[in-house]
Amino acid sequence: MRKIVIGAVAVAFVAAALLAYPVIFRPWPDNDKPIVFVPKTVDGRVDFWQVLGQGVYLAGKEFGEQVQTVGAFAEKDVDGQIALLEKLIGERPKAIVLAASDYNLTVPVAEKIRDSGIPLITVDSGLNGGISASFIGTDNYKAGRQAGEAMANIVDKEAEIAVISVVKGSRTSMERESGVRDRLEELGMSGVLDQPYFSESSEEKSYEITLRLLNERPDLKGIVCLNEPTTVGAAKAVMEASASGRVKMVGFDSSTAEIAFLEEGVIQAIVVQKPFNMGYLAVRAAVNVIHGKAVEPSTDTGSELITKENMYTKENQKLLFPFDGR
Repeated sequence: MRKIVIGAVAVAFVAAALLAYPVIFRPWPDNDKPIVFVPKTVDGRVDFWQVLGQGVYLAGKEFGEQVQTVGAFAEKDVDGQIALLEKLIGERPKAIVLAASDYNLTVPVAEKIRDSGIPLITVDSGLNGGISASFIGTDNYKAGRQAGEAMANIVDKEAEIAVISVVKGSRTSMERESGVRDRLEELGMSGVLDQPYFSESSEEKSYEITLRLLNERPDLKGIVCLNEPTTVGAAKAVMEASASGRVKMVGFDSSTAEIAFLEEGVIQAIVVQKPFNMGYLAVRAAVNVIHGKAVEPSTDTGSELITKENMYTKENQKLLFPFDGR
């Protein structure tokens, strides 16, 4: 049985049985239906989704909309997310804001949502065919290129480089990996390993993959990691193996752990997204669709490359510590 967890971003927990998935939905009166946010994971250890959820909450508060969050605990649980969405169709919320766990497999249920007349906004990770009314998120191919160029700038052209991706089939993962590999190839980096590695957004699995790479590939000089848990797990492995002197790292996102690894020199660069903006703009788009207003089909919320050298600028401190008030 899959573990489905409720995350209360704004209000009450969502709750009623969902077949084999233990999710309970509180009945919604017709005049008080919420906007429902479905992230890839409600694992509270992942800072990225916590910050994105804060943007969702603030937008709901500002626009006078109730927002509830439901999701699978594990990002790799595509079937769990699909089952949740099937249940939500019957509950008919005002709108659904979805971070799709799989670019293709989630399409049929997304089409059902659209055909049922429920406004659908995608955030962070979109769907094949552009089914949603609007997509809000990072240009992940461009962000991948940023990461690839950062790695090329800190290792030799012949250096052996591994790319640890996230979940196979996720649009975010595919676009970032393509961006990394394309930019490394353009810059003449000849040692990029062809073999794909997938952390399944698990810090523990990324740690194990990295330890294996360090043991089996003594010529490894660089690792590019494509999301927060993957970056943290790999950095822990590199640090514990005392390999930071020979292996350079480029990662994604800006959790407290990643910032510490950046300061310590275990990670050389991170591509920082703007998850708060994503969450806020996604709910704003949902509200506009609810009220019959036009929305942009796609909004790029941007990304920045942060290094130890530039992390202390005022602009980058705001990105790294958006709620610090400094």
